[in-house]
Order: sequence, then C-alpha cells, then structure tokens
Amino acid sequence: MAGLVLFFYKAFVLNFPLIPEARSHVWNVEASVSFVARNEPVKMSLHLPDNSRWFAIVDENFVSRGYGLATIRTKQYGNRKAAWSKRKARGYQSLFYRCVVRRGYLTEPAGPSSPPDVEYPQFEGAPLAAAESVIAEIQEQSADVDTLVAELINRLNKSQPGGNLALLLGKEPTLLKKMEIGAGVLAHASIPARVVQGIRLERQNRNAPLIQWLEVYDGKLWKPYDPVTGRPDIPDDYLAWWRGRAPVGQLNGGDRLKIQLAVGINQEAAITAAIERGEFANPLLMTFSLFSLPIRTQAVYRVLLLVPVGAFLLVVFRNVIGVKTFGTFMPILIALAFRETRLIWGIALFSSLVGLGLAIRFQLERLKLLLVPRLASVLIVVVLLMAALSILTHKLGLERGVSVALFPMVILTMTIERMSIVWEEQGRSEALQQALGSLLVAALAYLIMTVSYVEHLVFVFPELLFLLLAGTLLMGRYTGYRLLELFRFKALIKQNP
Repeated sequence: MAGLVLFFYKAFVLNFPLIPEARSHVWNVEASVSFVARNEPVKMSLHLPDNSRWFAIVDENFVSRGYGLATIRTKQYGNRKAAWSKRKARGYQSLFYRCVVRRGYLTEPAGPSSPPDVEYPQFEGAPLAAAESVIAEIQEQSADVDTLVAELINRLNKSQPGGNLALLLGKEPTLLKKMEIGAGVLAHASIPARVVQGIRLERQNRNAPLIQWLEVYDGKLWKPYDPVTGRPDIPDDYLAWWRGRAPVGQLNGGDRLKIQLAVGINQEAAITAAIERGEFANPLLMTFSLFSLPIRTQAVYRVLLLVPVGAFLLVVFRNVIGVKTFGTFMPILIALAFRETRLIWGIALFSSLVGLGLAIRFQLERLKLLLVPRLASVLIVVVLLMAALSILTHKLGLERGVSVALFPMVILTMTIERMSIVWEEQGRSEALQQALGSLLVAALAYLIMTVSYVEHLVFVFPELLFLLLAGTLLMGRYTGYRLLELFRFKALIKQNP
C-alpha cells in the first residue's frame, strides 16, 4: 500500500512520466518595456506572474542595465511587482523580464476564514440602482453562486445586454470593463469577486494580448470563471499575471511607455519538469529522492535497482515454476553482465568459461586439495581463462569477446565449484539441469532488465520495489506444488485420480 500510494502521488500529482524519454511542454514568457526618459529620476513598476495551482514560474531573469531592481508584493491582492529605479535617465530606455513557465498543479494554501476585502467599482445614483436591479433579476433566475455568476457573464457578453447593464457598461465595452462591472455587481450581492488579468500560453505569439476573467471566493479558495461561457473553470492554458484593475505597468519620469508581452512554447524532458514541480509541491520528498544524488551515483543506481527485478523473477522460476539454478545471485549477476556482452555472446562466453573451468577443476581434484586453496586455484584459473579468451577473440576480430572481463569472476568461480560438486554427488544430468536452468533465468532476467520501460520505472518510482517485496514475501509462504512438479508426478496423479 505504501508503494502504491507514493507511486500514484508521484505519477498523477507531480506528473512524473510513466514512459522514458517523454517530453513536456514549457513556455518562455517575456515582457519588454520601453519608454523615453525625461532626464530626471525614473521609477518603473511591472506586474510579474506568480506560482499558482496550475503553473510554476521558474528561471526568472531581468535585463536592466544601470537600473536598481527590487521585487515586492502588494498588500491588497498579493501581486508580485518588479520595481526598477534610476537616479537620472535620458532618451530611449528598454527593460526586459523573462521567465520559464511549467505546469505546476500545486497545492494552493487554504484561504482566510472571513471573506477578503476586494476592490470593486463604486456605484452611485443611477448606476447603483441599475446594479441592484441586475442582481435582483439574476438571483431570481439562479440556484447557487455558480449559476448566478454564469448568468451574469452571459448577460455581460450579449451584444445587447439590456437597459441596466448597458448603462453600467457604456458604449463598446472591453473584456476588462465587462469583468470589472461583473465584480462590482457581485460585490453588491455580498459575493467577493476580483478581476484576474493574464495571457494565453500559445505556441508562438510575439504580441500576446491581455485577457481577463473573474475569480469568486467560495469560502476556502478563489474559483475562476470562464469569461466567455461563465462556467466555473478556465482553459488550462490561461496564465494569471496579476489581479485587480491596475495596469500591467506604471512609469514615473518618462513618456511613451510601451509594454509588450511575448510567449513561445518549448519542450524539455518530462522528468526535468516533474523534478521542478516536485521541488515546488513537495520539497522534502525531492530532497530525499534519488534525483538529489550526484549524476554518477544516479547512474549506479539505475543498474542496482534492476537487481530486485531479477531477484523477483528468480523467486518465481524457482518457487512457483520449479526451475533449478546454481544459487540465488549467480543468474542475476550473469544477467547484469549480459547487459554489456549482449545475450548470444554472453551465453557463448559464459558456457566457454564454465566448461573450460570445470575441466580444469576435475584435473585439480586429483591433487586432493583443501577447500580454500582449491577455490583460490579455481579463481586464478578463471582469471587466466578470461584473459586468454579476451586476447583470442580480439585477435580474431571479435571485439564483443573482449567484454568477457565484465563477468563477475567470483560468481564464475563459485559456479564452477558448485557444478563440479553436483556433478560428483548427483550426477552429470543434475549438474547440466541446474546449469541450463541458471542460463535460462539469466537470459530471461536480461530480457526484462534491458527493457527501457522497466529501467525507467524502477529508477523514477523506486517505491515500486515495495510491490516486489510484497510479492516475494507472499511467495515465501507458498508451500504447494511447483509447476514442473505437476509433470513430475503426472503418473501418480493418474493412478490416484
């Protein structure tokens, strides 16, 4: 359960990719500011985007030669702002802000228990009466806040909104004007609402227009509403830049202010985006993850984490199917060696080494050596055979044969010793069965462990090893017949149906 919970959290909340080499969209966003300074002190402020439940802002940088820079946060809406200043400036000036935007899906903190104070248009006289009349009409035709807001936005978007709304909107109202009037009308119904200003994250737009929508406070969170349909949701490519009716930037000490927003899509490895997202959403989890290790150490664990996969496969073959092998670790380590030698060459080299080593081991038996000297002698022989095979295959132009040095020599030594003992005590047939079984398990383990999907899953989601541990523990309690034993006792089953 622990493994599954952590896996689903990383896969579906932090969006760690389930497929290797998956790509993720990121957006490069830029705000360019230009103006003409009047040879006097200059102050320039620019609203900045912020992290949200949907997006994370990373890799920010500012280009502002000769200007002092400070980032501040406003009290009313908590907007971020960049404040540039210079003692004296003259002529054409240009400032830049750039950032990278990634999908975040972060957890938004709980809002205040009491409704927040928001800024909204103050209606007096005829506009006040019109706003109250609009609220009364809409409340009669709605059942809750969602339907009330939807009805209001639908009316605001009509080409002929009616007498009361027409009075409030004026002639040729912009989308910003509609959202401001909507927030003001809702405020008179004691519904906290505010205008959000942002851009759409398109594939490429060098002059991205500002768009606006409404956010309504539901007692816990600010809920966005689509400015066209009025539904309690917005398109997933809307990036909130700032909140309120204030302009995107304000200038003191200059003229002809021009602010241009640009956006362009880019691609990066999905795993990189997920790591960045995890550092925002759950920094503790990422601090104690494999991705916090040095690159070289990560490369080692990409191989080591495959060993439990091979061990689980070995348990299945030995305890469920009934395949005989030499020990527990030998097939797994041989499978790891196969990753470098490749399967066919690996089987050929392994068989050659074991065959030659076994022949020499039988010759050593005549000397009646003690156990430890005998094992040391076999180890020396194995090393000499590996060196001889490498030289021979290299001279023959078979460069793949040089990879014989990747075989674990100690495991080869123990395999030769174990096989010789089985050969003497249980016969040649039993020794060959265990040798073939070991090669079979090693080959299948190699085929599974070299699947890029498997390597990706166990490294990115190491908690899945808990599932292998659970399966291994369950099979460790299994005491029934093995699959091959059903064939072994087939005659007995026929006699006793």
